[in-house]
Amino acid sequence: MNDYLKYYAATLLLAAGLAGFVLGGDWVWLGFSTFFVVTFLDFVLPRDFSVRKMNSVFWAAVPVWLGSMGPIVMFLAFAWRIHIEQLTGWQLLGGTLTCGWLALVPGIAAQHEMFHARTPLTRTVGRYAQFTLLDGMRDIEHVIYHHIDVSTPHDLSTAPRGTSIYKFTPKAVWGTISYALRAESEALRKRGLSGWNWRHRVWKIVALQVVFQSIIFLIAGPVGVVCVLAAMFMAKVWTESFSYFQHYGQTRVPGTPVGRRHVWNHLGAVTRLVGFELTNHADHHMNSYQPYYKLIPHRDGIVLPSVFVCFLAALIPPVWDEMIIKPALKRWDMEFATPGERKLAREQNLAAGWEDWFSQESEWPKGLRTVGT
Repeated sequence: MNDYLKYYAATLLLAAGLAGFVLGGDWVWLGFSTFFVVTFLDFVLPRDFSVRKMNSVFWAAVPVWLGSMGPIVMFLAFAWRIHIEQLTGWQLLGGTLTCGWLALVPGIAAQHEMFHARTPLTRTVGRYAQFTLLDGMRDIEHVIYHHIDVSTPHDLSTAPRGTSIYKFTPKAVWGTISYALRAESEALRKRGLSGWNWRHRVWKIVALQVVFQSIIFLIAGPVGVVCVLAAMFMAKVWTESFSYFQHYGQTRVPGTPVGRRHVWNHLGAVTRLVGFELTNHADHHMNSYQPYYKLIPHRDGIVLPSVFVCFLAALIPPVWDEMIIKPALKRWDMEFATPGERKLAREQNLAAGWEDWFSQESEWPKGLRTVGT
């Protein structure tokens, strides 16, 4: 039972955001303040390598559904607060950041879990709930492209070495949208329909967004619409930026098998809970239908710091490069990369202007840890 209760940590984040909107005033910052709490706890607590003991599909799904639907409630609560109180600019900013943060965690983490599910209803709700990210089609690029192309030059979510988060994120934001639009249009053409037939999912997402923003307008007027749209955009940008830390700099020869080694894991004690194991990622790439509570932490892989610590470090590229990712990649190249992957890695190092640690490759350990990894 304890393992089931742990994942209600995500619900507690939503409860904090909702409480802030109920209290009003500067309390609207309460939800966003949990970002710093989660980051601090992940930093000071030991990494969590424990395996969950959960067998009930129903009870494991409850916090996921709450996390997926939670951002919608947050947006409506924010609109209600704007309606009943004349918020200052500072308070509008706080409410917007709260909504954007909670649309990311637990929002997209829960939606990601749902759109990977085998159950049609769960999968459909997870897909369309992504409208809280100003998206609604992200799962298409994620499933059709990312899971196949991971760690290759074709993958949008794998940043080449030397790429800053500032260069990576805009490309990822636009790329996930354009790839999904193209894939959906191609699927319709294969059925003998126009690429922009009314069955295209984008029209359903647009309709859903128009209805929702109309409700926000009726409650909170244009100010509410602007703030909610800003929060959704923030969540979309932040979501794509987090892909930066999942596969950065790793290489794979196209067409070769995906291994657990092609993922960076961030096994923070709190992040695993509020993110529904999204940062316990290796097993997910081996079996994307595996539910979050059955993912087993990859003890033999290279574990990076908390994803939120990595995020803050990446905002200062030299800190990210020198203190976190270069040491990890050097070890990855030496211990895990195949000869073909090493060749690609060295090319990226040279293109990025990094030191050529491959010049000492003859002195590296001879046994690679690629089996099962």
